[in-house]
Amino acid sequence: MTKRPRIAVILDENTSGDGRRYEASKAYFQAIRDAGGLPFGIPYFPEIVESVLVEFDAVLSCGGRFAYPESWYLPGRRSKAPPSERFEVERAIVTGCIERRKPILGICAGMQMIACLNGSRLTPDLRADNPDALDHDSPNTLHWVTLAGGSRLRTVVGAPSFLVNSFHREAIVELGGGVQAAAYASDGVIEAIEVPDHPFAIGLQWHQELLSGEEHPGDAIFRGLVSAC
Repeated sequence: MTKRPRIAVILDENTSGDGRRYEASKAYFQAIRDAGGLPFGIPYFPEIVESVLVEFDAVLSCGGRFAYPESWYLPGRRSKAPPSERFEVERAIVTGCIERRKPILGICAGMQMIACLNGSRLTPDLRADNPDALDHDSPNTLHWVTLAGGSRLRTVVGAPSFLVNSFHREAIVELGGGVQAAAYASDGVIEAIEVPDHPFAIGLQWHQELLSGEEHPGDAIFRGLVSAC
């Protein structure tokens, strides 16, 4: 029997409440399982970082709403989201994955972590800075994304464009030298990034896990993560 890759899922927490509970949509775990992997939730314990990097085959960093350091935002801007214990543990795990060339997929906040660790900067409020942008923070809205030609993401998915959901107020506005854009929305907002010299380090601004099981072309991204192990 072929051994199924073990995928560490960095959990979110209920920052909209009292912050005392871990949270993660079951869809993350279902999508990984359906792609052939075995998902395991990871809490925010510093002593767990090395075990994740050694004992797991890949990492998925899920979405969430929490504040990053001020230096990660445009000058003079500050996130409206609360801080989170997640930040330090996630930063250590993501940094380790990049350094050790371990497969990693970041979704929403997870994408922003990968991007900012590679020199990118965010706006804390996309619509305030760009009133002409699409509504990127609406659970009932779908919009098109176009995948960059020659990107690893385009190769994995095998489609030039498709419809995605959108649940983010913050967005990448300055791309660091360590990453490249892999997909854009029609308004020019960066919707996916990747680390070009890494075997599989991809970030998605949309929530592909919520589209999983609908024969969506983006489901290939989860299969790509598992195949990269």
